[in-house]
Amino acid sequence: MALIPSTILTGFLGAGKTTLLKRILSENHGLRIAVIENEFGQENIDNEILVQDSNEHIVEMNNGCICCTVRGDLIVALTALAQKRDAGLLHFDRVVIETTGLANPGPVAQTFFVDEEVGSHYMLDAIITVVDARHAMGQLDLHEEAQRQVGFADRLLLSKTDLVESAELDALKRRLTRINPRAPIAHVDFGRAPLAEVLDLRGFNLNDKLELDPHFLSAATAQVHEHEHEHEHEHGADCASDCDSHGHTHNHSRHSDDIAAFVFKSSQPFDSAKLDEFLGGLVQVYGPRMLRYKGVLSMQGAERKVVFQGVHQLMGSDLGAKWGEHEERGSKMVFIGKNLPKDIFISGLEQCLV
Repeated sequence: MALIPSTILTGFLGAGKTTLLKRILSENHGLRIAVIENEFGQENIDNEILVQDSNEHIVEMNNGCICCTVRGDLIVALTALAQKRDAGLLHFDRVVIETTGLANPGPVAQTFFVDEEVGSHYMLDAIITVVDARHAMGQLDLHEEAQRQVGFADRLLLSKTDLVESAELDALKRRLTRINPRAPIAHVDFGRAPLAEVLDLRGFNLNDKLELDPHFLSAATAQVHEHEHEHEHEHGADCASDCDSHGHTHNHSRHSDDIAAFVFKSSQPFDSAKLDEFLGGLVQVYGPRMLRYKGVLSMQGAERKVVFQGVHQLMGSDLGAKWGEHEERGSKMVFIGKNLPKDIFISGLEQCLV
């Protein structure tokens, strides 16, 4: 049986998550969506399915933050939904999990990989983060949760863009790109967004044979470098310069984001044994600070690409497509995390090359 695609919908307080979700549920798309909502409240978690209409089922989780104390209950809720679906008691095509505005999406994402029962029924499709264009700069300055929500995102949806000047919006987009260069940015207008911007993105799935767009950083790098004094850290011709918070825009002195991204690229293949050992060590030491990491790798002697990604201490890889006869082989990796020592990562990866 096909796995149930699941979307994590996150964003800081007041960003517009619920407005977006209500729009999705009210559209005439023919999809049957089960929703797990997480709000703060005094009552215990209620896993009862509240039928709103024939096409949606709501699970309300009212005991604190879905990303921490109630993660076990998230597993229970997902398992119960799957069991009812298998028994023919519920009919739904996909799941949307709406987190609280103060949630760290990382542990929510881990839920799909740490529990065998959940993993056998569900596929984590993507993490969607709604960003309040009016208040995001201040939220990113003051709240690490806001930075983490951006850092984990597979897609960023900007709300309330009509409330800011174009220059402010451009500055925010540059900052979001520094934090997470791999997440496309789109606009959402009073909750209106094409379903293609939210569902079936295949943006985050450890077991799916994903490909990184070979140009996924080109636009982001151009945006950042246009407004930065570039700091070139050469690691040889095969290693890409970084796109992180150590660059300085004209206004960047006001924003010292702990969460940032950097990239490693090489045309040389990796020695698989050396790479496995090095990555294992990285995860042991820096795993709690490694929000997201992902790449397409060229391994010595391998005719197929290796797709690699993970979240925190959970790391996985899978075989991808065969290298094309005339395709230039190489590796592309992006790391997003909190105060990660880029130099250690880059130098260690270089030592794993053949």
